[in-house]
Amino acid sequence: MRCLRAFGERIAARDPDRQTAEIHICVALMNRFSALGTAEIVRVA
Repeated sequence: MRCLRAFGERIAARDPDRQTAEIHICVALMNRFSALGTAEIVRVA
């Protein structure tokens, strides 16, 4: 997927609605990867 690129890189879409959708997809993917990389803390005792 082309959404994963450097933060400073340009948006590929020209239409404002598509730009908004592209940004939303990128943010959702970054949030998902962040959630996957976060450790889940479980109380044992």
